[in-house]
Amino acid sequence: MNAKKKIETRKKIVYLFGAGATHAELVNLYPKKVGDANFLDKNDLLIAGVSKRVCRNAKKTRVFSKQIRNLLSPVGLTNIELFISLIEKNVIRSDEIIEGLTKRIRRDISDRLTETRLSKFYLHRSLFEFHQKNNREELYGIISLNYDRVVDDAYKDILAVEPNYCLSLEDTNAVPLLKLHGGFDLEYRGKKLPILTPGINKNYLELPYNFIWGRALELLIDCDTLRVIGCSLSQNDMGLVDLLFKAHLARKEPYTMQMITFDPQDNRIKENYGFLPKIEKALEIEGIEIDGEIEGGLISDQTIRDPTTGSNPFKIWLKAKIQRSMKKDEIRKTKYVRKVLE
Repeated sequence: MNAKKKIETRKKIVYLFGAGATHAELVNLYPKKVGDANFLDKNDLLIAGVSKRVCRNAKKTRVFSKQIRNLLSPVGLTNIELFISLIEKNVIRSDEIIEGLTKRIRRDISDRLTETRLSKFYLHRSLFEFHQKNNREELYGIISLNYDRVVDDAYKDILAVEPNYCLSLEDTNAVPLLKLHGGFDLEYRGKKLPILTPGINKNYLELPYNFIWGRALELLIDCDTLRVIGCSLSQNDMGLVDLLFKAHLARKEPYTMQMITFDPQDNRIKENYGFLPKIEKALEIEGIEIDGEIEGGLISDQTIRDPTTGSNPFKIWLKAKIQRSMKKDEIRKTKYVRKVLE
C-alpha cells in the first residue's frame, strides 16, 4: 500500500500597510530624488511630512486662533495626531478646527497622489501578482492604516474584483481589505464614509468601523504570519496595538510578525513590544536561529539598516522574496513582478 503523500498546508498571510508603504511607491518612482531635502519637504507621504505641511499652511492661513498659533514652533510640527488629540481635549469648540485640519490632510495627500503617479506605482501590484503565483502562501487578508487608494487600486487591477471592505456582516469570498481608519473614497449605505479623525483617541465603536475592526481581529487570530510594511507600530495608535495584543490573547500560539521596514543596528522593536513575542526584524525574516543568532535571512541588502541611504525596505523585501520563491521562467510571464527585479 502506497504511503499517502503529505499535503503541505499553505501559510495564511495577512499584511498590515502603513504610510511607509505608500511612501515606498513614491521613493520607487523617484529614486534619485530621495536625498533631495526640498523634494521630500514637498512630497513626503509619511505622517511627519504631511503633518509639517498641513500645520505650516494652516498657520499661514490663520486657521488656528492666535493662542494656538503662538504655541506652534517655527520649525514645524511632525505629529499631527497628537496635536489634534490635544486640541480635542483642551480647546472649546474644537470640532471646526479638527474638521479643517482633516480636510487639509486629505488635500495634501491627494495632491501628491496624482492620477499620473498612481498609474506608475507597481510595488503593491507586484505583491498581489506575486501571491497569484505563490502556491505555498495564502493571501488571507489586508489591513491598511492609510486613507489613500493605492492598495485599493492594486487590489482591483490584479484580483479583478471590487475590494471586500467588510463594511457589513455580509461577507464575500474575496480577500478582505480592511481600512481601519477609513478611506477618502469609501461609501457606506449610499453615503460618503467619514474617515476616523487622525487623533490618538479614535472611536472604533461606530458603524461600520466595529465591523471592520472585528474582522481584522478575526484575521489576526487565524493567520500564521503578519507582514507589517511601512508601519513602525506607533504607540500613538493604541487602538492598533490593542488589536494586535487582543489577537495574541485569543490564540494558543503567537503569530509571527515580520517587520518590513528599516532595521538599524540599535533596532529596539522587540524590546519595545516584548508582549508580542514573535517579532522578526527585517534582516531576520525567514532566517534560521543558530546559537541564539539569526542566520541566512531572506534580505541581504544592508542598506536597509540606514534610512539615510535612500533605500526602500518594501522593494528590498519584495525583490528578495520574489527571487527566493519564483523561477525565472515564471517571472518572465508576469507584468509587474518582473519590474521589481529590473
